[in-house]
Amino acid sequence: MSCKHYKNSPQKYYKIISFATFVGLLYACSTTKKVPNGEYLLTKNNFEFEDKREFFDEELKDYVQQKPNKKQLLFMPLTLAFYNMANPKYDTILNEYMTYPNEMRNQKLRDSLFLRYNMKSSVGKSLLFDRLLHNWGTPPVILDQARSEKSAESIKKRLIYRGFWDADVKFKHKLDSASKKATVDYFVKHNDPTYIKDYYFNIPDQGIKQIYNDHIDKTLVRAGKVLDQTALEKEVTRITDLMKESGYYKFNNTNDEIYFVADSLKNKKQIPLTLEIHKDSLDRPYKKATFGNIDVAIIEENGDYPKKTVKDSLRRVRFHKMNDKYKSSSLWRAIIVDNKQLFDQQKLDVTKRNLMTMNNFSIVKARDSLRQGGISSPNDSIVDVLYVLKPLPKYELKVGTDVNYSQILNLGISPSVDLTTRNIFRGAENLSTSLSGTFGSIKSTENIDKRTLAYEISAQASLNFPRLLLPFNYYKFIPKRYTPTSSILLGASIQNNIGLGRVNFNTGLNYQANVNEQVYHKLTLFNTQISLTKNKNAYYDYFVNDGVIRDEMFANYFAARPAIGTDYYNGILTSDAVSERLLADTGFLQGLNQQGNDLLTTFRGSLINKERQTQDALISSMIYNFVYNEIGKKEYPNAFYFNGKVELAGNILSLFNKRSNDGGVVSGPQKTIFGIPYAQFVKFDIDTRKYFKFNGNQTLVLRQFIGVGVPYGNSQDMPIIKSYFNGGSNDIRAWVAFGGLGPADSQVDERVRAYMTSDIKLTTNIEYRIPFTSMYEGALFTDIGNTWSLRNHNDAHQDEFRFNKFLGQMGVGSGFGLRVNIAYITFRLDFAYKIYDPNKPEGDRWRIKNIQPFKPTLNIAFGYPF
Repeated sequence: MSCKHYKNSPQKYYKIISFATFVGLLYACSTTKKVPNGEYLLTKNNFEFEDKREFFDEELKDYVQQKPNKKQLLFMPLTLAFYNMANPKYDTILNEYMTYPNEMRNQKLRDSLFLRYNMKSSVGKSLLFDRLLHNWGTPPVILDQARSEKSAESIKKRLIYRGFWDADVKFKHKLDSASKKATVDYFVKHNDPTYIKDYYFNIPDQGIKQIYNDHIDKTLVRAGKVLDQTALEKEVTRITDLMKESGYYKFNNTNDEIYFVADSLKNKKQIPLTLEIHKDSLDRPYKKATFGNIDVAIIEENGDYPKKTVKDSLRRVRFHKMNDKYKSSSLWRAIIVDNKQLFDQQKLDVTKRNLMTMNNFSIVKARDSLRQGGISSPNDSIVDVLYVLKPLPKYELKVGTDVNYSQILNLGISPSVDLTTRNIFRGAENLSTSLSGTFGSIKSTENIDKRTLAYEISAQASLNFPRLLLPFNYYKFIPKRYTPTSSILLGASIQNNIGLGRVNFNTGLNYQANVNEQVYHKLTLFNTQISLTKNKNAYYDYFVNDGVIRDEMFANYFAARPAIGTDYYNGILTSDAVSERLLADTGFLQGLNQQGNDLLTTFRGSLINKERQTQDALISSMIYNFVYNEIGKKEYPNAFYFNGKVELAGNILSLFNKRSNDGGVVSGPQKTIFGIPYAQFVKFDIDTRKYFKFNGNQTLVLRQFIGVGVPYGNSQDMPIIKSYFNGGSNDIRAWVAFGGLGPADSQVDERVRAYMTSDIKLTTNIEYRIPFTSMYEGALFTDIGNTWSLRNHNDAHQDEFRFNKFLGQMGVGSGFGLRVNIAYITFRLDFAYKIYDPNKPEGDRWRIKNIQPFKPTLNIAFGYPF
C-alpha cells in the first residue's frame, strides 16, 4: 500500500485500523474475563521432543484431554469472546437453561429459573442478546492439572501402541498469575522402539493358509519392522477382506478369529510375533460359501414385497415386480452376484454401487444371509441375496444459482434449471435437460485495464444409459463389475464475451467404465462441435489495440503508397485487402527501418490474433480419457493422481467431398464442409499430481501438466477453442488469465499478446499447505510454465518450441494464499508475484527487485487449484 493511496482514502483506512485495534483490545481484555480467581485459562499445549521425531508424532496431540478454546480468526478465539460478552450475572441461569430441550426453552422456563436463583427483579426479561451470545459462545477452558497428568499417560500409551515400549512422557505447567493464563508443556522421549524379531503364522485351516501364502507379498507385518499395533490392525483388516473375497462368508465377523501373539518374556526389544487364525477353540475348518438365490424386488410401498409382486427371472436372477415399468434385462446388468458362484463380498459392494449409479432407485433393503433349512447343501455354505428397490420420482426439477469468480469472468452469477426424467424407455435410461446462463464481466478488449459485460446462455440434453450402446454382447471384455454406462449429448450455447461472441453447437456419444474406485475410462465418439463467430467485421471495434497497431502500420504504408491509401479511405479497398497488399509488397517491406520492422512484427501478430479469434470451426473428434485417482482414499495418505487424454480430430470429415475457401490474410485456404473449415489435429493432455502428507495435516503438492496439440492436414493452427492459454487461479497465478504471459519469450506488445493462444503448454506447480485451524489454511506456492507454438511464426513473433530454449522461456510466479473451509466449500485467496517474466527484454526478466508487496496479482476462487 503506497502512502499516496493512503492519503487518497484516509477515512477508509482509519476505519480499518480502528476496527483492528478494537478487535485486538477486545481479545486482550475479554479472554480471561470469566476465569475465576485462582484459576487459569489454558491457552496452549506445547510438545517438546527430546530425541528424534517420528512420522506419527502429530497424532499425539489428539490424546491430550484438555485443549484450549478454538481460534476462529487465526489469532483469537471468537466463540470465547462471545461467551465473555454476555452478562456474567446470568451465566449460571443460562448454562442450565441451555440443557433443556428446544421446545421447553420459553419465558416460563426463564422465569422459573429466575425465581429459583433469587432474581425476582429479572422475571419477564427475555435475555435475547445474552442467549444469542451463549448459543454462539463457548466457556473458557480452565486448566485442570489432574487432566494434564492423564493426558501424559494417554500419550505414553499411544507411544507404546506405536511400538515404543520404553517411551517417557512428562509435563510441566507454566502459570501466569498476572494474566490468569497457563500453558502445558509435554516432554516426549521415544527411546528405542521394539522390533519384530521373527514372524510366524499358525493357521490350522489349509484353505485359509494357502490363500494367505498366495498373498504374503502384500503383508504389512514383517520381521525387522517396529512392532506397531496400527500395522497389526491394518493387517487384520487386509486378511479379513481377502478371505471374504475368496468365498469365506462372515469371516472374522466377531473380530476374534484373527489375532497376534507376542512373546516378550526373553527380550522386550526383539519380539517374536505369531499370527493366529482360528474359527473357534475346536479349530473347526472354515467352509467356502456360494451364492444361492438372487432376488431383486421393485416395490411402491415398504409392505409390497412379496405379497403384491409377480416373479420373473432372467439368467439366474429372480425379479419381483408390481408392473412392467422396468425391463428385467436393464436390472440384470447391474447385478454382479450370480447363482452358484463362489461368495465374494466385493461383488455385493459393486452391485450396490451399480444400483445407485443408475439414479433410478433408493435401496430399501440389501440383505445377504445364510439359507434357512437347506436340503442338498449345508446351511452354512449357501448365501441368499435380496435387494428391495423403490423407484425414485419420475421427474426431478432443480433450480439453482451459483456465484463464481475467475480471472476471465470476474464475479459472475449462474442461474440454472435442470430437469431429470427417469426411465425413458423402461430400461432405467435418464434424460437430463438443462438451461443455464452465466452473467458477469470480462476484461475489455478495448481497454485491458477495464471490464465489460459478458454472458453465456446454454441449453443441453443428455440421455444416459446404464449400459454400453453397442450392437453386440460386450460382457466378455468389459465385465458388469466395471459399471459401464453410455450417454448421448446434444447442446447449444450463445456467448458474448469479447464483444464478437460465439454460437456453439455440440454433440457426442460417450462410453464410460469404472474398473475400480481408482481407475476410470471414458471414450467419446462422434464428438462434434461447431463454433461460429458473430460480428466478424466488427473485430477492430472490440480489439481497439489491434486497430491502433493496424492504423500505425497503414499510415506508414500509405505514406509510401498514397494511391492505396486513397482507395482505402474511399471504401474501395477493405482493411483485409490492404493488409494482403502490404504483406506482399516486398519493396515496401525491404525499405523499413528497425522501428518499422518491430511494428511489422507486432502487426503480423495482430493479424494472427484476428484470424484465430474470428475463425469458424467444425471439429469432429474421438477422445479417450484415462484417470487414476487416489485422492480422498484413506488407504492412500500420499495420494497420486493421473489424468491422460488423447483427442484425434478431422479424419472422418476428410473423407467427404469438399471445396476450399479463399483463406485469410496470413493463413492459406482451407477445405470446408457446409462452408465451415474443419479442423484436423491430434491433442495430448497429461495432468499428474502427487500429494505428500507430513507433520500431521501439512501437505506438499506437486503438479505437472503437459499439453500438446499437433495440427495437420487442413489445419495450420489449433482451433482457438482447443488451444492453450496461460494464467488464472488454477494455473500460473502471478498472471491473470489472458494476462500477457507468453507465448515463449515473445516480445510482441502485451496489448496483442494478451489474447494469443498456442499449441504446447507446460506447467509445473508446487504448493505447500499449512492448516492453522479446522477452518483456516495457509499456502505457499510457486508456479512455472508457458505456452509455445509448433508452427514457425518467426515473421510475426518468436513463439516456436525449441528443446534448447524452452527452459529459459518459462514464466515463474510465487506467492502465498489463504483457504477458508466452510461446510463443503473452500474459499481461496492467493496473492502472487512475478519472479521471472520471459516476455521482458534480456537482462530485465528477473522481477524480484520490482516486486511491490502491496500490489500482488489477486486470485479469488472456490476449491483447491489442484
